Amino acid sequence: MKEMDDCCFFAIAFIAITVAIIIIRLLHVLYLTGKPRRIKSPQLSALIVLGSGGHTAEMMNLLSVLQMDRFSPRFYIAAATDNMSLQKAHVFEDSLIDNNVIKGVSAQFMQIYRSREVGQSYITSVWTTLLATAHALWLMIKIRPQVVLCNGPGTCIPLCVIAFLFKVMGIRWSSIFYVESIARVKKLSLSGLLLYKLRIADQFFVQWPQLQRKYPRAHYVGCLM
Repeated sequence: MKEMDDCCFFAIAFIAITVAIIIIRLLHVLYLTGKPRRIKSPQLSALIVLGSGGHTAEMMNLLSVLQMDRFSPRFYIAAATDNMSLQKAHVFEDSLIDNNVIKGVSAQFMQIYRSREVGQSYITSVWTTLLATAHALWLMIKIRPQVVLCNGPGTCIPLCVIAFLFKVMGIRWSSIFYVESIARVKKLSLSGLLLYKLRIADQFFVQWPQLQRKYPRAHYVGCLM
């Protein structure tokens, strides 16, 4: 009986210590999220999340004002049913080469299962979300980007959540930059609200001043279109 009690004590102590370590690590990551980070590497691997509708057009506009030669390799990800976004990404990459912004091909194009299709019921989306999360985990293990750029498509949620968990686990620190769509004037999109409330995004940008007043941790950058 005494040996059983000792085993139970050590098991409970081990669980308590493990939980405490996880909580401390989580609080540490939350504290560092949003803080400036010194990056010595001249180039950063970047995951660029594309979305149907106007999301990809806005992302292309955003990328056009960035120093794209700083981001290499670049991984473009779109939903499995969204071929148009990847075509636009191909055109954008070709323009970088034509304009001598970059030298050689340093981009890869991938697709991921969608968490929820437009009009899909929330009940059936539970299964598709689990599938998308498993696929996102496999992609993030493969890519392990230093930077994640996204602007609202639902596809970004499982990728950003896994990137955040990688921080907590000490696997890779991926700085997440989220730019809310210009279409969001008075309130955040569901994707933006989740990343803002859960403090997953390292830097959160909005394009309307009233949004910045409503969500004070966001940065107002003006209209990017």
